[in-house]
Amino acid sequence: MTVSVAENPVGAWLGLADAAVVVAGVGGLGRAIVEGFAAVGARVVAIDGNAERVNETASSLDLAGHGGRGIVADLTDPDACRRVIADAHAQLGRIDVLVHAIGMNNRKPVLEFTDEEWRTIVDVNLNSAFWLGQAAGALMVERGFGRQVYFSSVSGLLAHKLHAPYAATKGGINQMMRVMAAEWASSGVTVNAIGPGYTETPLTADYLKKPGVRAGLESLVPAGRLGAVDDIVGPVLFLSSRHASFVTGQVLYVDGGRTLV
Repeated sequence: MTVSVAENPVGAWLGLADAAVVVAGVGGLGRAIVEGFAAVGARVVAIDGNAERVNETASSLDLAGHGGRGIVADLTDPDACRRVIADAHAQLGRIDVLVHAIGMNNRKPVLEFTDEEWRTIVDVNLNSAFWLGQAAGALMVERGFGRQVYFSSVSGLLAHKLHAPYAATKGGINQMMRVMAAEWASSGVTVNAIGPGYTETPLTADYLKKPGVRAGLESLVPAGRLGAVDDIVGPVLFLSSRHASFVTGQVLYVDGGRTLV
């Protein structure tokens, strides 16, 4: 489906009307991002390992009716990552934008992590980003155009206690995307990351319910509040848009000033 300027002037201004977008991860943040792209007229393939999330997102946002679809896949499997990128490419005819919004955390001291817990977080957060980015990057470099946006975190910069594997994966994403950006810039492909501060999502909900946690975190943010999911969507759309064609290799912190103090 082609979306005209008259039908979606905001999407046309961003250069995202009829864009072919792949969003990996449709939890709280990921689903909002899918909705944001759909709202500006993009055709979206949404990918997640949770069939219920994928089906709800695809159905409620009518992805199929707008040229997209939902795909259920285990993104900790490299072959599955390559396969879903190929499937998304076949569905959309091209891939203009890849957004990696997959993440998990397990808050505990370094000395208490098991080998399996470490491996699981690295697989989910970092390995899936590499495998999906590599597969999509090959198509983008060949075509001479593409946008990739990865979800990092303020934890990739700050030394938060109880975040060792999570912080390691987010720091790894920062460096991985910088190398991708350097290698692919001459091919018209930009690669950037979003670094949210503490944001209210299903990933943080239980932690924020603990006594004193919310107030303690809010006290660290100059803006005086935690992030909302909607705070993240606009920056993702910007980095995916035609207006960010000369922005690459950057981490855009969306944190209410958390990294300033």
